[in-house]
Amino acid sequence: MNRLTRAFTIAAIMGGALSAPALAHTGIGAHGNGFMAGFLHPLTGLDHMLAMLGIGVWAVQLGKRGTWMVPSAFVSVMVAGAALALWGAGLPMVEFGIAGSVLVIGALVAFGARMRVTLAMTLAGAFALFHGFAHGAELPGFAQPAAYGAGFVAATALLHGVGLGLGHALRRSATRLPFRMAGAAIAAIGGGLLVSA
Repeated sequence: MNRLTRAFTIAAIMGGALSAPALAHTGIGAHGNGFMAGFLHPLTGLDHMLAMLGIGVWAVQLGKRGTWMVPSAFVSVMVAGAALALWGAGLPMVEFGIAGSVLVIGALVAFGARMRVTLAMTLAGAFALFHGFAHGAELPGFAQPAAYGAGFVAATALLHGVGLGLGHALRRSATRLPFRMAGAAIAAIGGGLLVSA
């Protein structure tokens, strides 16, 4: 069994073990009513956290304008998704879309998928729509919705920044193996989340 296969197997086991529905989408365990609750929302949901870290890592692989344009597109469309939820619009299969985004982002990282920046931004935006909608669905339950929204935007930007840092660290390797292992782990956990979505 080679290293990549071992890493994928371990990640799949972890994905199955961690695939309980994310508490971040239920309002359970919310900390306060405003900024802190919004900030912790992406950090307490494994699905959100992995997707946002993965977008940062993938943006480094894309390089040049993609390094900042892809994460920026994610944040922008995420805010639009939250607004859709606030306006009462429907979006089917939100949990499925979020879990699927983790799986696909992991695969993009693992395979070092190269594409035009505009296409990468569109793809990141499609994923962000589901994440934003989930965040926005939580807003009416909080006394300070603007502060809550600012919190989840700040946490998302922070996670993208951490992902960018991780991507730059992985690029120091002489091979693509670290990217492949990281992407395979994210994709496997996404697969586990998708099964339980």
